[in-house]
Amino acid sequence: MDQNALSSFVMMGLIFAIMYFLLIRPQQKKVKEHKAMIEAIRRNDIIVTQCGIIAKVVKVKDDAEVEVEIAEGVKVRIMRSTIAAVKSKTEPAEA
Repeated sequence: MDQNALSSFVMMGLIFAIMYFLLIRPQQKKVKEHKAMIEAIRRNDIIVTQCGIIAKVVKVKDDAEVEVEIAEGVKVRIMRSTIAAVKSKTEPAEA
């Protein structure tokens, strides 16, 4: 292998390492935190959906959906994956 090919190979490796630490790794961390937040949702939590609707969790149906109240007496079911943030977290019940 000549010097040009070796330096080219090292530069490609360096570019990949920079891309990994600046783009890929932080995105993976953000996805992991979002998944943990969604799994920890309980009744009476105040959430924000991806479309900006602020709602109160009334019932956790199953792993895929929750029932939320968006206005007094107006309950809808939404997919957990559409939850963008938890504004107000309730404390877990004492066991």
